[in-house]
Amino acid sequence: MYHQESFGQAFKRGYMRMPPGLRWILTINFAVFFVMLLTPSGVTDFLFNTFGFYSAPGRAFSEPWRFVTYMFLHAGLFHIFFNMLWVWFLGRMVEEQLGTKNFLVIYFGAGIGGALIDVLISSITGGGEIPTVGASGAVFGVMVVFAMLFPTFQLMLLLLPPIQARYLVAGLIIIDFLLIGSGGNINRIVHLGGALWGYLLLKMYYRGYNYDAWISSIMDRFKRRPHPGKTSPKTNPKIS
Repeated sequence: MYHQESFGQAFKRGYMRMPPGLRWILTINFAVFFVMLLTPSGVTDFLFNTFGFYSAPGRAFSEPWRFVTYMFLHAGLFHIFFNMLWVWFLGRMVEEQLGTKNFLVIYFGAGIGGALIDVLISSITGGGEIPTVGASGAVFGVMVVFAMLFPTFQLMLLLLPPIQARYLVAGLIIIDFLLIGSGGNINRIVHLGGALWGYLLLKMYYRGYNYDAWISSIMDRFKRRPHPGKTSPKTNPKIS
């Protein structure tokens, strides 16, 4: 006799075994996407216009929340599926190797850094009045970090033989670079900017920038702050 798990039980077990940073990234992204699926198209347009990223410098820096919120919006099922598939497949090993806080710094740092590079390019070339949405900048950062940590790890794409991570990631970056300016609605500058920042953030980590300890120290400072409404105990002043 044996006990056969239901799909729900197996899903819950697999979900809870994910590293916490990866689990929350996937959860929030899919939750936002399903909310968008269940609401009228006008609401989706509102979310894109309000939380998507505009690279025009004046707008980007006057509405700074967009540097983060654009990463949680996706334009369709295939868009979110492939982004989250890469994060799920590669992010687990990166988070287990570096720790949750370091992984989250790299993920969000690459996403924000990719947007900053886009602002820099827009300040030179103009434009930036169409919103960018999607986690691809952050995903490219994670991909580069994975290739740096596990360069010879064999990755498989559909109908292709196994390819070492360093060659696959390098090939994807080269393709994006060659397709800059080719038209379409893919913001390849954000992809490449995210890849660059993933590389820089891991290099800084190797040089002693422990993001885990840095975030923990910031959190400790907030914990030590007195709660609103609570006053510090009075002490008698010294008399000279």
